[in-house]
Amino acid sequence: MYIDEKQLKGFIVDSGLVPRSEFEDAEKQAEKDNVSIGKVLVERAVVTEDDMRRMQAYVLGIPFVNLKGKKIDPEALSLIPEPIARNHNILAFKKTGDALEVAMLDTGDLEAIDFVKKKVGLKILPRLTDADSIKSALLQYQKTLKDEFGDIIQAESEALKAISNEPGSDASVSDLKKLAEDLPVVRIVDSLLSHAVVQNASDVHIEPMEKELVVRYRIDGILHDAMMLPKTAASSITARIKVLANLKLDEKRLPQDGRFKIDLHGQKVSLRVSLLPVFYGEKVVMRLLRESAGGFTLESLGFHGEALERLHSAAKQKTGMLLTTGPTGSGKTTTLYTLLDILNTPEVNISTIEDPIEYQMPRVNQTQVKPEIGFTFAAGLRTFMRQDPDIIMVGEIRDKETVSLAINAALTGHLVLSTLHTNSAAGAIPRMIDMGSEPFLLVSTVNVIIGQRLVRKLCSPRKEYRLSQSEITSLGKSVNLDHVLSTLKEEKIVPGGATWEKIPFYKAKASPECPDGFSGRIGIHEVFPVTPTIKDIVMKGGTEDTIEKQAVTEGMLTMFEDGIFKAAQGITTIEEVLRVISE
Repeated sequence: MYIDEKQLKGFIVDSGLVPRSEFEDAEKQAEKDNVSIGKVLVERAVVTEDDMRRMQAYVLGIPFVNLKGKKIDPEALSLIPEPIARNHNILAFKKTGDALEVAMLDTGDLEAIDFVKKKVGLKILPRLTDADSIKSALLQYQKTLKDEFGDIIQAESEALKAISNEPGSDASVSDLKKLAEDLPVVRIVDSLLSHAVVQNASDVHIEPMEKELVVRYRIDGILHDAMMLPKTAASSITARIKVLANLKLDEKRLPQDGRFKIDLHGQKVSLRVSLLPVFYGEKVVMRLLRESAGGFTLESLGFHGEALERLHSAAKQKTGMLLTTGPTGSGKTTTLYTLLDILNTPEVNISTIEDPIEYQMPRVNQTQVKPEIGFTFAAGLRTFMRQDPDIIMVGEIRDKETVSLAINAALTGHLVLSTLHTNSAAGAIPRMIDMGSEPFLLVSTVNVIIGQRLVRKLCSPRKEYRLSQSEITSLGKSVNLDHVLSTLKEEKIVPGGATWEKIPFYKAKASPECPDGFSGRIGIHEVFPVTPTIKDIVMKGGTEDTIEKQAVTEGMLTMFEDGIFKAAQGITTIEEVLRVISE
C-alpha cells in the first residue's frame, strides 16, 4: 500500500521520536538516494523496524495489533497453513462472520492477501503488527499441532485397542503389516514426526511402560515428556516405524537399526532408527538429521579470538591431522562439516567416510560405512588412498587400524579431519597412544585438537544479576578468572577497566515464546595447536594433565573458561556451563 511520504514526515516530526537534527540529516540522504525517509532511519538504527511499522500503520489508517503473549483461537490460526504464515509473515487471528482479520509485517504484500482470500473464501482485513508478535504467534502452531495429535489419539485409540487385543500370542508378518498400514496408525506416526520437526527435536524416544506408552523429545540436549499414549498403541506404532525403516516386523527379541527419510514443510529430514527389546516391549529411538542444517560458520558455532585464528591457520595446512573431541552429541561432526565447507573449493578433492552421513555436501564424495559387509572406517580409508584425495574426513577414530591408517594418510600429503571420544582436547593424544599409535608419529601429524561441549542459549527475556564476592572466590577455584577477564577485554566484550563485580551475568526467564528460558545451543571450546613444547611433553610420555597445563600456559582457554566467557557475554548462564562441564 502506498504511504504518503509528506504525511509520514509530518508524523515523525510531530511525534518527537526522532531528534530534529537526525531527521533533517536523514531527509537529505533520502532525497539524494531517492528512497523513503523511513528506510534511511531504519538503516541508521535511529528507529527500529517495528517502530516504523507503527508509524506507517497510523499514517495509512490501518489498525496496529500486538499479538505478543496473546492466545489465538486455533480455528482462526489454522485457516492459514504454517509454511505460508512463516514465509509471508501473515497470520489469521480473528474470524467474525464473513471477514478474517490477518496480521502482517507488510500490508503491501498483495500476493499473500490474494492467496489467503482464495483459500478461505472470506473478506480479508489486513492489520499491521511487529516481528515479536509474528514470532509469538508462529509458536502457537506447535501447540495447535500438539492438540491435533491428542485429538487423533483420542479418536483412533479405540480402533487401535480393538486390533491389539485380538486373541492369539504373536501376530504374523501379514497381520503386523496390515496393522502398520492402518490409517489411524499412519496418522499418529505422521503427526508425531511432524510435531518433532516443528519442535526442533534432535531425538524422539518411544518407551513402553506397564500401563502407557511414553513419547519424549530431546530438545536442545534436554529430554522432555511430550505425551502419554495408551499402551495398546505400542505394537501398531512400532510396526509402522519398522515398515518405514525397512526392518523385520516379526523380530522382537533382537535389537534392530534402520533409517528412512521424510519431507515436512519443505524440510528434508533423515531419521536413524534404533529398536531395543525392553521389559514391556520394544523401545524406539529416532535421531532426526536435518539435511539442510549446514551453512554454519565457525563464529556461529561459538569460536572466537585466538581459538578461531588457530582453527583458520590449521585449515590452511596441506597435510596433518585436525581432531575434534567430546562425548556423543557435543557437535563434533558439525564442527568438521563447517571446516569442510570452508575448505570445499573446486581445486581440491574431498572424500569422507561417515557413520552416518549427517549432512549432504555438494562436490564432496561422502561414503557410508557398512560394518555388516566388512566396509569399515579402515577399509574405506585404504580405498581413499587410491582415489587421489587432498582432504579426508573420517567420521570417528575407533580402533588401532583406523588411527594407524589416518596417521599414514596425514604423513603422505593429505589433510585428515576426524573425531575422537575423549573428555578434553588434551586427552586425545594419550587416547591415540593407548590405541597403539607411536608418539613420534603423532607429534609429526597432529596440527590442532579441539575439545567441545554444547550449552543452551538464553532467550531475550532474561534476569540480570551481579556475582557476589563469595561467588567470585568460589568460581576462581575452578577457573582462571584473570585469564578470562583479560580475554574479554582483548576482544572488547567488556570495557578496559571492568572488574568481575561490575560485569552483568544472566539467569533464564520463562516466557510464552520460550517456556524454559533457553532456545538453541552454542559450543564452548578449547583449541590448542601441537606446539614444539607440547611435542616434547608427548615424546617424554607426558600425561593428559601435563599436556593441558602446557596448553593453558601457551594461552588456551579451557572449555570451562570459554563457558564463563560466553556467560559474561550474556549468551548462556554459569549454571548451564556447570551442568555441561560436570556431565
